[in-house]
Amino acid sequence: MQSMSATATAPAFTSTPNSPTLTHLFTRNTNLIVFNSTLLHTCRISSSLKLQNLDHFFFRVPHQHVSLRRPSKPFSSPVMEWQDCTVKMEVDVPASIAYKCYSDREAIPRWMPFISSVKILEDKPDLSEWTLKYKAFGRDIEYSWLARNMQPIPNQKIHWRSMEGLGNRGAVRFFPRGPSSCLIELTVSYEVPQLLVPVASALQPLLASLLRSGLDRFATFVKTY
Repeated sequence: MQSMSATATAPAFTSTPNSPTLTHLFTRNTNLIVFNSTLLHTCRISSSLKLQNLDHFFFRVPHQHVSLRRPSKPFSSPVMEWQDCTVKMEVDVPASIAYKCYSDREAIPRWMPFISSVKILEDKPDLSEWTLKYKAFGRDIEYSWLARNMQPIPNQKIHWRSMEGLGNRGAVRFFPRGPSSCLIELTVSYEVPQLLVPVASALQPLLASLLRSGLDRFATFVKTY
C-alpha cells in the first residue's frame, strides 16, 4: 500500500501495480484491516472522520474493484444422533401401584441415584425441571433440563421429552405379571454429536448399570409408597 489520503468526509486508498491486491476488508471501531494471502496491513483512521454515505468509502486498485464479502457458509451445528438404553425389572406390586408411584416425579430423586432434584412447575404441571448430578471418572457431572410429560396411558405407560437443556426422552412401560407383580421396562434416550457416538456406545454399560440400580431401589421404595 503506497499512499493513504483522507478528507473531512471519507478516506480514499490507492495502490500501485507493485502493491499487493486487496482481497478482504474488515472494520472494527476506527481500525481498518486490509489483507491478502501474503501481506497484512493495518491502518488507523482518525475517529474525527465521519462517513456520510457508503459511496464515499472506496478503493482504487488496478483492473478490479474491492468489495466486502461475507463468509460463503454459515457456522453449522454438529449432526446429533439418538442413543437408546433399555433395562427391565420385575417388582412385587401390581402394575397400578407401580404406575402411580413412578408418576410421582418429585419423589424420583429418592430412589434414582443420579437424579438430584425434580420440580414440577406450578402453572404448568406437565412440565418439570430436572437436575442430574453424578460423580464419574473422578469428575462431578451435572446437567439440567426442562421436560414435558406426554399424554400417558394409565397403568401402562409414562413417557416424556426434554424441551430445554440436556436433550433426552424416554418411556416407562408396565406389564402385569399377575395380581401382585409387574414387569417394568425403562427406556432412556439421549442426544450426542455423531462424532461421539463410539464414546457414547462405550458408556452404555455404565448407564444401564445406573438405571438397573435405580429400578432396584424403586422395587424397594414402591412397597412403602
